[in-house]
Amino acid sequence: MIDLRPILQVIGMLLGILAVTMLIPAAVDLAYVHTESLGFVGSAVITGFAGALLWLGNRGHSHSEMSLRQTFLLTVLTWLVVSIFASLPMMFGQSRLSPVNALFETMSGLTTTGATVISGLDYMPAGLLLWRALLHAMGGVGIIIVALALLPMLRVGGMQLFRTESSEKDKKLLPSTGQLALAITGVFAVLVGLCSLAYLMGGMSLLDAICHALSTVATGGFANYDSSIAVFDSLYLETVAVVFMLAGSLPFTVYVAITSRKFTMKSIPSLFDDQIRWFLIFCAAVSLVMSAWLYFSTHLSPGNALRHGTFNVISAITTTGFVSADYLQWGGGATMVFFALYFVGGCTGSTTGSVKIFRYQVLFQAIRRILFRMVNPHGVMSLRLNGTLVSEETLTSVIAFMFLFFVTMFVLAVGLTLTGVNFMTALSAGAAIVSNVGPGLGDIAGPASNYAGFSDSAKLMMCVGMLLGRLELFTVFVLFTRSFWRV
Repeated sequence: MIDLRPILQVIGMLLGILAVTMLIPAAVDLAYVHTESLGFVGSAVITGFAGALLWLGNRGHSHSEMSLRQTFLLTVLTWLVVSIFASLPMMFGQSRLSPVNALFETMSGLTTTGATVISGLDYMPAGLLLWRALLHAMGGVGIIIVALALLPMLRVGGMQLFRTESSEKDKKLLPSTGQLALAITGVFAVLVGLCSLAYLMGGMSLLDAICHALSTVATGGFANYDSSIAVFDSLYLETVAVVFMLAGSLPFTVYVAITSRKFTMKSIPSLFDDQIRWFLIFCAAVSLVMSAWLYFSTHLSPGNALRHGTFNVISAITTTGFVSADYLQWGGGATMVFFALYFVGGCTGSTTGSVKIFRYQVLFQAIRRILFRMVNPHGVMSLRLNGTLVSEETLTSVIAFMFLFFVTMFVLAVGLTLTGVNFMTALSAGAAIVSNVGPGLGDIAGPASNYAGFSDSAKLMMCVGMLLGRLELFTVFVLFTRSFWRV
């Protein structure tokens, strides 16, 4: 049997931190004289009490290094348990969401999906808006970073969890996992601070600037208004968002390398590896193509076509989900392009979801090798990225992941149709949910709408889909194999 005591102890510590975090929006609501603060305080008490019970009841059972099985189980249970307790403020506060809606909204925040079931965001209390943004921060890097910082203290392997959640295979940049965790936390905080300042300079209020900065850097997409960032109708703010959405889509280890003592100006070219170059070139190319499409197929001026084309394309590729316009009105061709962009994602080691550009690089190299062998049956062509040999094991895992990704999306779409949703809406919603993008394509869950129209059973299925997408499928599916539980 797997020893659950060290797992429960870590979860207890995380719940304690979550309880303290709930006091931040409570204080904001007090400043705004909102009664929502009572819901946050009550939720903090319940969460803190549960965390204390788990911590005290399992102390002294974490003296050995956590096994790989325990790490997988810890990752999945952390997301599930934290999602449940983080949904309490949405049920107890002024918003009074049902348990299913509260769980959906919370899971969407923690997985940085950005899909919402709340209408009337323009009139929601400040604390609730800040809490939704903080969920993005916790989901983007917070929960993983906290675990990385705490696990070494408990004498367990933190780097295993980091690899399990993000599939990042970079070499250690710092001597210890705890130092790496603190460095990534610092990078995230600096990016959020810079983004908030830029938003403030563009005319946002302090609350709007902080909330939208957290959503932007975490590539989540929760906004404080029903019409998303389009409510500001500002080229400057949209430009800031594009810059920081791209920043959140790059490997955070690159920023850590830049801030390390070993970094020199000569190191800059090596930081922009094949993955980053492919990602940036792809973003630029698709943005230009979509902008040209808008110019020739609509009445938009060249400037507005470039503005809206670039913003919405970058938002879709980075799985952020902000919208500056309803791109379903741009024609069937544009709709199909955005559907395809749901399956791209950013770089590994970033806050983005979806397939991620690295896997497409490996797949492209494999296709090249197949074509080469068709012409040269006895020839030998190795797979290389950044001059490093790609193993057959890596190729197999990439192909398996992509197959499982699309199968999961299709199964979710079929499940949604069984709840009464038409297939095209179900397919786009399934793609947006598993890819952690947020807005779907259709009247119910399109960029100008939200997910409130789905049934409770559909929302619960989508909660599972969001979790699978955020944890990159295998982390969850491995728990359902017989070999995982075999002693």
